[in-house]
Amino acid sequence: MTQLETMHPVLGKVIDNIEKVLIGKRKAATLTLTALLAEGHVLLEDVPGVGKTMLVRALAKSINADFKRIQFTPDLLPSDVTGVSIYNPKELQFEFRAGPIMGNIILADEINRTSPKTQSALLEGMEEGNVTIDGVTRPLPKPFFVMATQNPIEYEGTYPLPEAQLDRFMLKLRMGYPTPEEEFEVLNRAEKTKPISQLEPVITVAELVKFQEDTQQIHVENAIKHYIVKLVNQTRQYNSVHLGASPRSSIALMKAAQAYAFINGRDFVIPDDVQFLAPYILSHRLILKMEAKFEGLTAEHVIEKIIAKTKVPVQRTLNS
Repeated sequence: MTQLETMHPVLGKVIDNIEKVLIGKRKAATLTLTALLAEGHVLLEDVPGVGKTMLVRALAKSINADFKRIQFTPDLLPSDVTGVSIYNPKELQFEFRAGPIMGNIILADEINRTSPKTQSALLEGMEEGNVTIDGVTRPLPKPFFVMATQNPIEYEGTYPLPEAQLDRFMLKLRMGYPTPEEEFEVLNRAEKTKPISQLEPVITVAELVKFQEDTQQIHVENAIKHYIVKLVNQTRQYNSVHLGASPRSSIALMKAAQAYAFINGRDFVIPDDVQFLAPYILSHRLILKMEAKFEGLTAEHVIEKIIAKTKVPVQRTLNS
């Protein structure tokens, strides 16, 4: 990662704020903010109790955004997510009651525990920025950011996300366990109070939306674009890969690189941005051949090998 002294002064405060609650998870906080600035969404896969929910809550509090949590269960209906129109006999008309998807920061908790029909209720909102309910298309507020969680251990009673839905998540992250020193500090901070309750906003929603617009202006050299295309293209030609990354992943990698450069105080993307982000953006989009899985190969290993053998573009100047 880029040296912290070059980080955007305001966005650095957001990451510092999240670290007040999540100790030792600066990379996860930075990647989550990267997806938010790039107007993407995050799939967070990890065991219970490592701070998945706390990360989303801390992010929402840091930007003073409207936070909504959806607990996905087998009996959850699509209308429980999007909302429903209810007839009002006094007014003699239907009234729309918004579902929890009508928020800024959405936590889709244990998304793989509900049916594919309900999972798909999120798809239109994640991709289009609006939802269609009873034939009426309703825009979602800005910013709109979904972080979905799933447990990688318990598979009984779950519905694995289909490739089409996985492809709509810009990043896939894992939190990981804290070190003993970090866990000791967690105990110290939680001894007499809940750190999340003491968290104060450091920016406004309006400022974040402006930062999202600024992110789109970050310059991407043609050489960097060609580099992204080469990396993604090689996932489709790799012997151990049954299904490679889609063109949507190329766009996601470029947009995320713009956001990561912006966070790190630059107005242009460098190859290091692409290399750092590629495993988080491409790995969950690959389907390996069965024999590769038997050999212990993972999608992350494939991405690492592709990055290692792909020629890195040489920049003419730092501000080109």
